[in-house]
Amino acid sequence: MNDAPPTDAALRWRLILGSEADACLGGRPLAGDDAAIDRALGALYEPPSDRGRRGGLGASAPGVARWLGDIRNYFPASVVRLMQQDAIERLDLRRLLLEPEMLDSVEPDVHLAATLVSLAGVIPERTKETARLVVRRIVDELERRLAQPLRQAIAGSLDRSTRTRRPRPAEIDWPRTIRANLRHWQPEYRTVIPAERIGHGRRRRALRRIVLCIDQSGSMAASVVYSSVFAAVMASLPAVDTRMVVFDTAVVDLTHKLADPVDVLFGIQLGGGTDIAQALRYCRDGIEDPTDTILVLISDLIEGGNRGPLLRVMHELVSAGVQVITLLALSDEGKPAYDHETAANFAALGSPAFACTPDLFPELMAAAIDRRDLGGWLGERGIVSG
Repeated sequence: MNDAPPTDAALRWRLILGSEADACLGGRPLAGDDAAIDRALGALYEPPSDRGRRGGLGASAPGVARWLGDIRNYFPASVVRLMQQDAIERLDLRRLLLEPEMLDSVEPDVHLAATLVSLAGVIPERTKETARLVVRRIVDELERRLAQPLRQAIAGSLDRSTRTRRPRPAEIDWPRTIRANLRHWQPEYRTVIPAERIGHGRRRRALRRIVLCIDQSGSMAASVVYSSVFAAVMASLPAVDTRMVVFDTAVVDLTHKLADPVDVLFGIQLGGGTDIAQALRYCRDGIEDPTDTILVLISDLIEGGNRGPLLRVMHELVSAGVQVITLLALSDEGKPAYDHETAANFAALGSPAFACTPDLFPELMAAAIDRRDLGGWLGERGIVSG
């Protein structure tokens, strides 16, 4: 046996590759924290036959609780969230998440919120309150991170949209007017000639109307969580009239729940088929002022029915003057799987289709409110439309 201690690189490779790479250590067994880390990784990532021999998670709630404690002890929070997500997918731990004790042990993140929302219909009564508390923690954290940038972006764009260059006397924004006319300063009269007048314009009850139309099929789970938070934030802005519609093969209007994004999330049933055309028709029928409406469709565009009716209703919306934006995903993940042909058809009709991260969404909404060319906006950020 080689008595020389393994190098850090050799140890890392051994932990990455698993027990099949014991030779990396020259036959020396792992010990202490290294052995504990190896057990935590092996319980999740070893092949099923080796996992059983080495002590996998199985279906034991105490065993899973210990494992969750171990990974929180040995890995940073971002890695813990990733491992939890992998465990839910690889080891089918959804059933165990219905136990209040388990929910108290997990690291909250967007994917956990989506999982709990998808299980809402089968969560036992004694676990429902714990599940809502966990989702509340996740939503509160997302709001802390995302709400203020969204409010600032929208408020700034709406402020710009209300200004006019031909204001009435009572509508003149004097501070901006003076700054814009400093070149017309007249020293002998000690005054500025307001050759260019900038006004606030007349404010309406709602300056823009925004409709979020969200695909609640299982593949859109993270997008649904982020969308619910953004919809609730926008609904809190009096100058924006915000509606939220979710759909699978049926359409549900959740606008009345927007005061609380947790209520929105637990009003959603993730999974099921997809009828995008029906959802867009529902949104179209509720639009009173097309030229003042932004419709954000959040979907992977994998339509359950015929593509023809879908393209017709999209053409009707764009032709009527509705600003339609298609987000293939609203999540932190990379480019999603989506229907490329439908995305190309939408782009040709005037609705660019692309994925968007949550951190970029406030800037996107500001660009839409400003009526900027979204094609140019996407190009500046290196985003490729579908």
